[in-house]
Amino acid sequence: MNKIKLASYLMLTISIIGIGYALIFNPASWIVYGISITLIPLFLLSLGLINMARATKEEEDERTREPFIGY
Repeated sequence: MNKIKLASYLMLTISIIGIGYALIFNPASWIVYGISITLIPLFLLSLGLINMARATKEEEDERTREPFIGY
């Protein structure tokens, strides 16, 4: 789970930096379109992964006793 959390925080920071760049520096329109097509969904995906990586106290205990082995 630490890999998922690290990757999702990395995606979150990259998308925030890219979106902030597009808002502050006003690049060409095709760059803004590319940022909006790629980084806004990446931002939403990273928020979902961060939310999924968090575990409640009950789930933490279950994860340590019985690791996920698949379906």
